[in-house]
Amino acid sequence: MASRKYAEELKAADALAALGSRTRLRVFKALVRAGPQGANVGTLQRHLDVPATTLAHHLAMLSQAGLLSQQRLGREVICTADYKALNWVLEYVRAECCEGIEDVASERAKAEA
Repeated sequence: MASRKYAEELKAADALAALGSRTRLRVFKALVRAGPQGANVGTLQRHLDVPATTLAHHLAMLSQAGLLSQQRLGREVICTADYKALNWVLEYVRAECCEGIEDVASERAKAEA
């Protein structure tokens, strides 16, 4: 159970770290706006005014974090946001909303009493 929780925490941290770059966040938001049909790399580059090599780096980071997929269609590479992964990350963050935080010191004191 602890290893599953650790793996989920690591997955969420990787996704959030990938979105922690302003450029990657802009790329990802553009892909979300593009919808399920995605957008080709050239369109993203022109829309975001990002150099090709820089964009390639950011797309690779988002892909490694599981937030997008890439598909080659002839000479084009179509990038698509992974909405399931996005929803999972958002739910992971919201999952324990408003449940409170245990005070470890007071719990120890209760246990020792």
